[in-house]
Amino acid sequence: MAQNIPYKIYLNENELPKQWYNLRADMKNKPAPLLNPGTGKPMKAEELEPVFCSELVKQELDNETRFFDIPEEIYNFYKMYRPSPLVRAYFLEKKLGTPAKIYYKFEGNNTSGSHKLNSAIAQAYYAKKQGLKGVTTETGAGQWGTALSMACSFFGLDCKVFMVKVSYEQKPFRREVMRTYGASVTPSPSTETEVGRKILEAHPGTTGSLGCAISEAVEVAVKSEGYRYVLGSVLNQVLLHQSVIGLETKAALDKYGIKPDMIIGCAGGGSNLGGLIAPFMGEKLRGEADYRIIAVEPASCPSFTRGVYAYDFCDTGMVCPLAKMYTLGSDFIPSANHAGGLRYHGMSSILSQLYDDKLMEAVSVKQTDVFEAAELFARVEGILPAPESSHAIRVAIDEALKCKETGEEKTIVFGLTGTGYFDMVAYEKFHDKEMSDYIPTDDELAAFRARLPKIG
Repeated sequence: MAQNIPYKIYLNENELPKQWYNLRADMKNKPAPLLNPGTGKPMKAEELEPVFCSELVKQELDNETRFFDIPEEIYNFYKMYRPSPLVRAYFLEKKLGTPAKIYYKFEGNNTSGSHKLNSAIAQAYYAKKQGLKGVTTETGAGQWGTALSMACSFFGLDCKVFMVKVSYEQKPFRREVMRTYGASVTPSPSTETEVGRKILEAHPGTTGSLGCAISEAVEVAVKSEGYRYVLGSVLNQVLLHQSVIGLETKAALDKYGIKPDMIIGCAGGGSNLGGLIAPFMGEKLRGEADYRIIAVEPASCPSFTRGVYAYDFCDTGMVCPLAKMYTLGSDFIPSANHAGGLRYHGMSSILSQLYDDKLMEAVSVKQTDVFEAAELFARVEGILPAPESSHAIRVAIDEALKCKETGEEKTIVFGLTGTGYFDMVAYEKFHDKEMSDYIPTDDELAAFRARLPKIG
């Protein structure tokens, strides 16, 4: 239908969404509530507020409000780097020789290099509005830590980051960007917290996980006056803030009368995928349109494709509430893969419910296949993608090649969540053929599942 589509589709500043979209409002089957691990009952606002900012707790628990107004202060910060472009991958299409039309929403046009700034600004704003001194958090690849350190510097907040140890060692320059913006960065697990010391005692020499880092960040937050914990993925509030990605994507497509056949995103905890698919899934839930939606995860940490849908702790130290999600087990520590942002043991409760309701698909891909796709994309599209984003690229290429075989002119949209300029150690390992494809065995995963809490 649409002809002469520009290489980049830009919305103007006035077309930047003024509201976040809450996908839960249109879900017939709502995500299961967070549970208090002590009582086994749904968490109340007053139980969450010692850990999270009050306004964010309201957003976390609200399953009914369809739209939340974006505060003016946040909106003005968004205008520094949004709207982000929707790009037609003409050169990739030509290289593959496919009749498919490929588009990607590029979220790397800001100093943090990723989509994470969308929620970091919001969470820092609410912390400042509450009169807090600072916040604590965890980070895997470092994109969330970078984004939060930026947001905290904007609002004059202290920022304490616990970074997964393997990423801390692999990505020293990402760490230095955080420090440039005023954050303190600690490799996790560490000896600075009680839970960190326990994890190190149980797993000597561990390379860490997001679950470990979450436990440490939460412990420091609850023991430090004037601090709260903030999270870059998984939580309902984060997917709410990230809905600006999908809202912009849909507005750009609608501008040229384009309807995607499939929407593809990488999946670690769920923030970028949930944000990208939100308005499209909303249409699907309301019966207004249908789309094929695909979550892509690493074969080394396959929570959707090989996990179990059950209540589990959100962190390795078991100090956080229980969430019903697709999980590998809270004490699962993946191999030292290079997609640091996709090392979480579970998945967003929203996405887990949608997946369980068979409203979306999931596939897992091997690390070397991911970097093969990343290198091809960089060579033809001119952007060096983050390892996380490259999972979506891998499957977008695979689907485009299927179209080549069948002759179908399908329209594919995927999320390019960020750039990979701080991931050169990973690219070096790939080029030197030193990169492995470790995949956990069924017996290993069964052992972790056996230790799931007996709740729900």
